[in-house]
Amino acid sequence: MPKHFSKIKGFLGFLLILSAALSLPADEKTDKVDKIFAEWDKTTTPGAALAVIKDGQIIYERGYGMAKLEDGIVMTPQKIFDIGSTSKQFTAACLAILIQQGKVGLEDDIRKYFPEMRQYQKPLQVKHLVYHTSGIRDYNGLLVLAGFRPESDCPNVDEAREVIFRQKALNYAPGEEFSYTNSGYFLMGQIVEKVSGKSLNAFAQENIFKPLGMTHTLFQEDHTQIIKNRATGYDPAANGYVINMSNWDETGDGNVYTSVEDLYLWDQAFYNSKLGKELMDFLQTTGELNNGKKLDYAFGLFIGERKGLKTVSHGGAWAGFRAGFVRFPEQKFSVICLTNLGSQNPDDLCYKVADIYLADLIKEKPQEEKKKAEPVVLSKQELEEKVGNYQDKRFKIWVSILMKEEKLTLSAMGLELELAPISKTAFEALNAPAEISIEFLPDTKGNSTGASLKVAGVEQYNLVKAAPLAPLTDAQLKEYAGEYVSEELLNAKYRFVVENGALIAKFRSLPPAPFTAMAKDKFTQGGFGIEFVRKGKAVTGFTFNMGRAAGIVFVKK
Repeated sequence: MPKHFSKIKGFLGFLLILSAALSLPADEKTDKVDKIFAEWDKTTTPGAALAVIKDGQIIYERGYGMAKLEDGIVMTPQKIFDIGSTSKQFTAACLAILIQQGKVGLEDDIRKYFPEMRQYQKPLQVKHLVYHTSGIRDYNGLLVLAGFRPESDCPNVDEAREVIFRQKALNYAPGEEFSYTNSGYFLMGQIVEKVSGKSLNAFAQENIFKPLGMTHTLFQEDHTQIIKNRATGYDPAANGYVINMSNWDETGDGNVYTSVEDLYLWDQAFYNSKLGKELMDFLQTTGELNNGKKLDYAFGLFIGERKGLKTVSHGGAWAGFRAGFVRFPEQKFSVICLTNLGSQNPDDLCYKVADIYLADLIKEKPQEEKKKAEPVVLSKQELEEKVGNYQDKRFKIWVSILMKEEKLTLSAMGLELELAPISKTAFEALNAPAEISIEFLPDTKGNSTGASLKVAGVEQYNLVKAAPLAPLTDAQLKEYAGEYVSEELLNAKYRFVVENGALIAKFRSLPPAPFTAMAKDKFTQGGFGIEFVRKGKAVTGFTFNMGRAAGIVFVKK
């Protein structure tokens, strides 16, 4: 056969394929994706930027909604977002580079880099920071308790370090448990700066961002810095939306600004080895506890599984921004979703998009298939026996289960979420900012005496149901009145008073906060817990518990 005929035949075949492709209806997959984001694909709402990646290429990208409502600027895939804790993988990569260079060791005592750090009973090592097994209280929560308001105050790096170094105790002994804390990654960023002699942003630019061509990515180290093409962050409000932008300059645990297109370049570095295969493999090495239990957390990355497929992921949430980034490495498929609305759940959006493209590969778990086929209905009595107040064994926070319109509602940490049953004892929260589920634990008589609460697949709370408490009299409440100070919180002073039959906390210019009695000497406000301490009958102080920061000591003056 003449060579030119073979070429003509091949060209005709290409034309036939092209013609067939042009005659196809609109891509059903992208139509389904657009429907997922339809709620925000308006000129009156904040929105999202999306990138879908397959086999090294962005196969679909779009902007939905508005990047700046006040200026009428629409969202595009080129817009820049604060990605919150999704930043952690970049801090971890910077540290990993120094580890590979022999300048930092995973087994190093962190007092090598921070001699001013308190010496606890067991040494804190660098690996404990990486894998969230340090037990160090979360500095973001500590600063808030010390009086810094995220919406208006600007704590500097020195204040962040000081509040960490003032802590007299850890949440638990290093390596004994996994508990997500921003303090570890903030300190990792500080180690990078101390060892390299450069700012975290300068080191990341030189070793990661510029080599990958991520020209629109940076660690923001000054909140007054102008970032071109940046979206504005928002929160929902009664009459629409309000702007919510961070004033905090701390890096390491967050504060990376980037776009979905730049994150695509980072995503591909796990395949093309532009930064070296050894480094990228190292970043996906998971940690373990002292007892040998394997963790699903690596260097700023969760290594998990969804519907039978391996995943590498990390989300982020800060101010009015949310980020979702999930990779299915064996399928060479990734979804990146960045949003500028604080009430959105981009992790959930990413998985919904992935379900569309990977439909032929995913495997529904039997309970999920059953849940879709047979909605669970519980009697009023079965619901009512679960109502009550529950306290976490470790962090001492409070969760209330309420009954509203014959449905259960979970109230904790400023959230109130409707619960939908998926079995006689298991429920999932509806319209939650992250995946939240609760499993009630019945006794031999079938009465719920405890529960297991899971948040975003990351944090688990073991709850114990408290016995009902009779209302306290004013005389009983006045036992707790007085002024209390905490050295651990930069000498913050809280004053408790009794007003209108309630115990009220007053602190600086913050609105008065009423605390509710849950058990003897135990109170809560928005889920946060305080436990008063007595010497004999006299109240001498209290400990404050807020999830990632537990056991903070206050002494009565």
